[in-house]
Amino acid sequence: MRLDAVSHILAQQEGVVARSQLLGAKLTRAHIDTLMRRRELVVAHPGVYYTHTGTPTWSERSWAAILYAGRSALHLGSALHQPGKDSAPKGPVHVAVDWTRRVAPQPGIRIHRVRELEDRVQWNLSPPRVRLEVAAVEAAHRAPDDLAAISALAAAVGSRRTVAGRLHAEVARRGRLRRRALLTELLADLERGTHSVLEHGYLVRVLRPHGLPEPTSQQKVVEGGTVTQYRDAAHAELNLSVELDGQLHDGSEARDEDADRDLDDLARGKVTPRLRYRQVFATPCRTASRLAELFRGRGWEGLPHACGAPGCPVGQDERGTSS
Repeated sequence: MRLDAVSHILAQQEGVVARSQLLGAKLTRAHIDTLMRRRELVVAHPGVYYTHTGTPTWSERSWAAILYAGRSALHLGSALHQPGKDSAPKGPVHVAVDWTRRVAPQPGIRIHRVRELEDRVQWNLSPPRVRLEVAAVEAAHRAPDDLAAISALAAAVGSRRTVAGRLHAEVARRGRLRRRALLTELLADLERGTHSVLEHGYLVRVLRPHGLPEPTSQQKVVEGGTVTQYRDAAHAELNLSVELDGQLHDGSEARDEDADRDLDDLARGKVTPRLRYRQVFATPCRTASRLAELFRGRGWEGLPHACGAPGCPVGQDERGTSS
């Protein structure tokens, strides 16, 4: 007997099948053993099989994880992934199961026990996924730093699969949440189309800790009668403005790298600086070091200083070493 008896199941599950489904289709254990010897079934996890011997795709790995875990749903980055649009996530498949269940771990799978799971999953999706807002806020909660937390929510809004208001409601619903104030302010920014979180970070993470001059004014850029998502921090006495760009883009990582290059070039007198979340929240010391070079080149006579963070390069040139 071949796999024709479960062809409809294979079509729904990206060619992945559970042993229980094979037995339910009247295949015997002997049939299954024969198919495994022929390599028409290949073990993915205990009781779960791929139907080919090649490297499994992300979709196949996702289905294999779900079938292994039983009643479950993709979670965290696995739930946020957009097949066909995003590159496949690296690392394990994250799967949520009900809080009352315990599922033995397997290589390539991370099991998360979630309270009230039934109300937090889109069971109609294939495979099932934890609702986008729940997954995004949980990803922000687990993020290793502020930038990763900001990125988790900003990316969810930028994908146009949800809106800031829904994420705000999920933040408010949760009892325990790291960085609640930061995330609440970020979502308020996204709803208003402003970027006070980015502006505040520029002041308290880049300028003030390193003794750099603060902006003399901040200006909303208006086009077509509406406020855009760009704000300039004007340093009028130096005849320059630092552009704080919080706009949501596709290809965010590449644009962050462009912003780093723009800042390097400007420190050498070539272009205008454009700062985004990474420059302010992930690499504030590097950003301050480049701005210090720029400000001094424009006539600023102050003395920048290191902020106290390990390896902060700011002010090293004043001590006789290169920054």
